[in-house]
Amino acid sequence: MSWLQTFVLAIIQGLTEFLPVSSSAHLILPSQLLGWEDQGLAFDVAVHIGTLFAVIWYYRHKLMDMTRGALSGARTRTINPDLRLALLIAWATLPAVVVGFLGKDLIAEHTRSVAVIASSTLVFGVLLWVSDVIGRREMTLMGIGLGVATLVGLAQMLALIPGTSRSGVTITAALLLGLRRDDAANLSFLMSIPLILGAIVLMSFDLAQAEQIFTLAQLLVASVVAGVVAYLTIGFFIALVTRLGMLPFVIYRLALGLLLVAFFL
Repeated sequence: MSWLQTFVLAIIQGLTEFLPVSSSAHLILPSQLLGWEDQGLAFDVAVHIGTLFAVIWYYRHKLMDMTRGALSGARTRTINPDLRLALLIAWATLPAVVVGFLGKDLIAEHTRSVAVIASSTLVFGVLLWVSDVIGRREMTLMGIGLGVATLVGLAQMLALIPGTSRSGVTITAALLLGLRRDDAANLSFLMSIPLILGAIVLMSFDLAQAEQIFTLAQLLVASVVAGVVAYLTIGFFIALVTRLGMLPFVIYRLALGLLLVAFFL
C-alpha cells in the first residue's frame, strides 16, 4: 500500500477510536469509495498500539492514582477510592472480553455487512442523542458503583456489532445512568485500555499467518500518527461535549448512516 493510504487510514483510526462515531463505519469508506484493499492485520495491530499508548498517556495521572491505590489497598487490606475505581473498571470490562473471545468468529461472519454498519450507525446515533437529553448528569467518575459499572460493561458488549461504536455505546449507557458528560467520556476511555490491550494480544496470535501489505516503516509511522491523533482527539472530545453536548456527533452519525444507505445499499 502507498504512503497516502498509510496516513489516511492511521488518521481515521486515531480519530474514530475514541469519538462516538464508529471506526468500522469509517474504515469501509476508503475501500468502497477509492477501491483500496483491506488494510490487513498488521496495520490493525500497529494503529491499536498507537491508540493504546495515547489513552494511557492521557490518563497517566489517573492510572498512577489507581496503581498507588491498589498498592496501598494490598498493604492495608482496605478498599480505597482509587482501588475501588480500578476494580469497577476491570469488572465492567469482563462482559465484552468474554463475549468477544467466545464469539469473535461468529460476529465477524454475520455482522460485517454494510447494512449492519449503516443500521447500527443510525440507531445508536439516535440513542446517544436520547441519553444526552434525558440523562441527569449528576454523577462523577469517582461516584460510580457496582450497578453502574455492570450496566455500562454490559452495554459495551454491543460494541462488538460493527457500526455501534464502543465509545458511543458506553457513553450512551453512562449518560442514561446519570454520569456527567465529561465523566461518561472518562469512564468510557479508561475502560478502553484493557480492551485495546486484549485486542492487540488476540490479533497478534494470527499475525504470523496474515498477508503483509505494509512495510515495517509504514507500520511504525501509522502507529505514531494514530497515537498522536488519538491523544489530541481525546482532549478535544471531552472539551467539546462539556460545552456543547453530544448533538454534533449525533448529527454526524445520522449523516454518515444515511450516506452509507444511499451509496452502498
